[in-house]
Amino acid sequence: MSANIIELTEESFNKQVLNKKGFVLIDFWAPWCGPCRMMSAVIEEVASEVKEVEFGKVNVDKNQNISTSYRISSIPCFVLFKNGKAIVSRVGGCSKDELKDWLLDNIK
Repeated sequence: MSANIIELTEESFNKQVLNKKGFVLIDFWAPWCGPCRMMSAVIEEVASEVKEVEFGKVNVDKNQNISTSYRISSIPCFVLFKNGKAIVSRVGGCSKDELKDWLLDNIK
């Protein structure tokens, strides 16, 4: 995993996401999910280019309480947080440009 992307757990989620000022994009994923694995490279590229946002990943199999609390029912699912609050989400795979455009539109 890239140094730009933090692997989050139920123990670290509050500190790394809910108590953070600014924007954090969380990738809800699972290792058995093909589209999730394809999006991993996309997320790494976007994380290296969009410095205004911190990036994290939550394995839904290992962190079911987090997934349940945000009603994650399909993956990959991307949830953008601002100052600890979920503000927008999107489900499914996409291109790097689509993800980057969506992210930049939502941090304006």
